[in-house]
Amino acid sequence: MGRLNESSYSSDLVRGSIDTIILRVLLQADNYGYQIIKEIYEKSNHLFDLKEPTLYSSLRRLEKQKMIESYWGEETQGGRRKYYKITQAGREMYLQNCEAWRAARDMIDRLIDCRKEGEPV
Repeated sequence: MGRLNESSYSSDLVRGSIDTIILRVLLQADNYGYQIIKEIYEKSNHLFDLKEPTLYSSLRRLEKQKMIESYWGEETQGGRRKYYKITQAGREMYLQNCEAWRAARDMIDRLIDCRKEGEPV
């Protein structure tokens, strides 16, 4: 089998965690759409490019669930930006999702056991 390159990760696995990834960005500071996309792209070592429709769908869902709140910035030049900030409920959801991710990752590691052939068990 050929070696997978860095861009062949499963984007489905990443997409399933978008809400948690966005909450992580907002834990650092309030932010607006384009900057959230940029932060995620940079944090992924330029491997994951979150698309705007996916971002805004997630932001709407998180706001409806009261995990985040939005407000208009006070920019004096250019268009006003809509900022998002994490709520206490969002912080709690982020922590719960992190714990669930760790448990799932550990279980999958045990079930798949991706050691190379010949490595000790």
